[in-house]
Amino acid sequence: MNETVHELIELGEEVATALSEHRPVVALESTVIAHGMAYPGNVETARAIEQAVRSAGAVPATIGIADGRFVVGMDDKRIEQFATTRGVPKVSSRDIGPVLAGGGLGATTVASSLVAADLAGIPVFSTAGIGGVHRGAQTTFDISADLVQFTRSRVAVVCAGAKSILDLGLTLEYLETLGVPVMGYRCDDFPAFYCRSSGFRNPQRIDDLDAIARALRAHWAAGLPGGALVTHPIAEADALDAQAMEEVIERALADADAEGVTGPAITPYLMKAVSRATEGRSAAANRAVLISTAAVAGELAVAYTRQAGVGGGGDR
Repeated sequence: MNETVHELIELGEEVATALSEHRPVVALESTVIAHGMAYPGNVETARAIEQAVRSAGAVPATIGIADGRFVVGMDDKRIEQFATTRGVPKVSSRDIGPVLAGGGLGATTVASSLVAADLAGIPVFSTAGIGGVHRGAQTTFDISADLVQFTRSRVAVVCAGAKSILDLGLTLEYLETLGVPVMGYRCDDFPAFYCRSSGFRNPQRIDDLDAIARALRAHWAAGLPGGALVTHPIAEADALDAQAMEEVIERALADADAEGVTGPAITPYLMKAVSRATEGRSAAANRAVLISTAAVAGELAVAYTRQAGVGGGGDR
């Protein structure tokens, strides 16, 4: 792990080779390893996500922070370290400076992973679900840093929409305000993570990944800032019922209000409530959607790279 494209980036050997040969690469976050699930399930899931990218013809680049740098392309030893070390901080974009300066470990979220992917020159990133506008944000102003980071990093984000615990209508409105393209791959509706539909439409539906890759290239060629969102829903067999989820979330929100749970504590509180109510089925759905979005991201990375010409990655 010695290849360098930026002083704050340490590339894994496989990723460095792929980038130098202009082959497709998909960036992945590490929060799912350090905070997503218990050991050894977190390691098994991380490897399954990477395998989904490989099966699509791309190279996975799992991102974390260690020793004052972004590690882009964590090897098995590093993944094991993140999976078993207690207290690894979750790093969003605002936390990057202090954590890098501190020299310790840091698990990257969507927002911080996009910063690293952009620095490394990786144009495609995969995650299960993005952050968004929280319910009640009209008074709390609780809006995920993910949405703002989409306007700053030239990276396409492949996801299954956003978590249903959020206000998905306001999330789409805010994305429109920020000028972030939202393209549904073979889906009319904006997905809701565990659920196939949020009840809101994707601004664009595009059924061909080559067409999406061309749209991304045109967006950046026009000098527009930031990236784009490519949504694809969880498979029907793995999805949870949207109405049942809404009822669970409404009850959990009322309980959280009664208990005085606010701010950063609200999301884990709601996710635990969903897990209890679904008797663990949400965990299986979470794993399924992480893998399915990684597969689509791998296919998109291949399409994007192919358009650059023979063996070429072009400008990205």
